[in-house]
Amino acid sequence: MDTKIRFGAALAGLMALSMGSAAAQELPGTMVWTSYDVGSAGYAEASAIADAFGREFGTRVRIQPSGSGIGRLQPLLQGRADYAFLATEAFFVAEGAYDFAKPDWGPHNLRAVAGRPAGITLIAAGDAGINTVEDARGKRIAFVAGNPSVNVKCEAILAFGGLTLDDVEVITFPTYSSAMSSMTRNESDATCTTPTTSQLYELAESPRGIQYAPLEADNKEGWDKLLKVLPIMAPSDEDVAAGLPEGEIAKMAAYRYPVITTTAEKSADEVYAFIKALDETYDLYKDGTAAMKRWSLDMSGKPAIDVPFHEGAVRYLKEKGIWTDEDEVWNQKRIERMDAMAKAWEEFKPQNESMSEEDYTEAWMAKRAEVAAGLN
Repeated sequence: MDTKIRFGAALAGLMALSMGSAAAQELPGTMVWTSYDVGSAGYAEASAIADAFGREFGTRVRIQPSGSGIGRLQPLLQGRADYAFLATEAFFVAEGAYDFAKPDWGPHNLRAVAGRPAGITLIAAGDAGINTVEDARGKRIAFVAGNPSVNVKCEAILAFGGLTLDDVEVITFPTYSSAMSSMTRNESDATCTTPTTSQLYELAESPRGIQYAPLEADNKEGWDKLLKVLPIMAPSDEDVAAGLPEGEIAKMAAYRYPVITTTAEKSADEVYAFIKALDETYDLYKDGTAAMKRWSLDMSGKPAIDVPFHEGAVRYLKEKGIWTDEDEVWNQKRIERMDAMAKAWEEFKPQNESMSEEDYTEAWMAKRAEVAAGLN
């Protein structure tokens, strides 16, 4: 009898050890992620998180950098990458917009795991007389050629002040860097970007100075207009910005960059394990860059974000007490919008495939705007 008891205890211990090992292996032994180019914030943050996963769980992560949204998305959609650290191309590909408004692209069903908040507003030269967004009427606004991720955010911010592109003088620059530095050279009056871009520090120190047009959270009419253009942002208080006196707050919009994205078909258990690991290793990577503290799930695990949260992520966020009923309403509404876009695409594509690519893109973007306008 005593032998049986000892054998049973040993067997139970082995089973417990086995279960513990299985739990430790919830995170895959190897993963592939895509990100922006080496040297970008997205690559630096993905690298810091990958290093934390390796140290804590022994997981080996290979990061594939790419300078284009298509280059970051294709490996994910083709099953060659597990996760992608994306910018606003996550929203664009979910709706088949801009670079993805082509017959061989169209809307894709993606899901978010988490996304770090980043602030943005209309940032003006101090001598341009732009104290509010409304003041930008008739002013020179710097846009970036071939960069809808930047330009559509500016279009949305102008809408906050009741303005359209017809109300301002759009000056298009060939690169992001040249657009951001154009105010210092007095080639533009304002642009839309994050408040810590290096060129803004130069502007703040220049004779022109710097001014942030506020996006006040209590301006419901303004926010309704902004979100009709780009429904992935939310009010944000920023205390780190070029030329902003210590202790002051700038009222901005928060978007997400990077957004850790995967496909809707990804196993809920796999995504649950990923976001759990992201949470548990936070102390290992939070000081990796100046912005990485914002990966805390009480910030990175909340709407608004480019695409709906994955069900595996939602499960973990609920367990942590982070996910609210309001978050769930937002998520379901976002899924409904994506479903509406996919349905419209399925009807649109076979009827218009004979068009040239340019005409097809223009026609689909008009159809997409019509679908978006018809949603609540």
